[in-house]
Amino acid sequence: MKKIYVIHENDDWVIPLRAAFEKLNLPYEEWFINEMKLDLNAIPPDGIFYNRMSASAHTRDHRYAPEFTANILAWLERYGRKVINGRRALQLELRKSEQYLALQPHDIIHPNTIIANNPADVLNAVDKLNEFPFILKPNRGGKGAGVQLFYSKESLKNSIDNDSIGESLDGIWLVQQYIKPANGRIVRAEFVGSEFLYAVSIDASKGFELCPADSCNIGDAFCPADQSTLEDKFVILDQYQNEDLEKYADFLKANNIGVGALEYVEDEHGDKYVYDVNTNTNYNSGAEQASLLKKEGMFEIAKYLGHELQLLQNKDLKRA
Repeated sequence: MKKIYVIHENDDWVIPLRAAFEKLNLPYEEWFINEMKLDLNAIPPDGIFYNRMSASAHTRDHRYAPEFTANILAWLERYGRKVINGRRALQLELRKSEQYLALQPHDIIHPNTIIANNPADVLNAVDKLNEFPFILKPNRGGKGAGVQLFYSKESLKNSIDNDSIGESLDGIWLVQQYIKPANGRIVRAEFVGSEFLYAVSIDASKGFELCPADSCNIGDAFCPADQSTLEDKFVILDQYQNEDLEKYADFLKANNIGVGALEYVEDEHGDKYVYDVNTNTNYNSGAEQASLLKKEGMFEIAKYLGHELQLLQNKDLKRA
């Protein structure tokens, strides 16, 4: 029997998806990357494959999970299997610099960015950018990890000299124009099946680690005892308008991203700068419950995967 296969490295993020599969009575199986072996001479099962690999895997001690996943995706695509968020999606998930290059043909603006591959060149990149303050971020990050705001070249030099700028897994750093949010918040436009789902406004005043997943919001900054703070951090925009949504959808389709989100910051002039593309999207259940839209992201993903599975089964019936 054909089923849905979920490729992942983080059990917590799959819990709500399991519940949605069960509610819809959809057959599924999980491929937990850290316990897998791949026989390159084997033929993969037939079905729908959903890749949920994240650039932040290394923050959960799963440093090489994305690299192993890339091999699995190549194997699946070699046999023509239907993969949601395949190799191109994973490529963009792991390389912010390539995200910006991919956005450009769709006339989606992003912050001015210069890349460098060693600390000395990072300082030269600051001179080239010549905008203050500026952002320094690793090319491969995840959850906003390693993103830092600097007000001067000297403060960055001190961080480099003190070996406190952190790590970039692929050795590439991005020196980027800082766009100040007009209202202190960023917006994450969510898509399922490359169709717009909803937009969530996120309070960015306390830093750059803005993962909306319920399992991410357990640190001191999001103490459950301070429920008002938690509710205000993630707010789904019930009456949302964005003239760039069609561009976003076209971008996702062009890059074979079936499920994903674009994060942007809107400046005081109303210009929207997309600074991150998430191909491993998560949702905040509290924000969904408080919203008038009454949409559950994981349930919508499960419905989408179920629809793709049905299309595959219908093809089999036509052949029979």
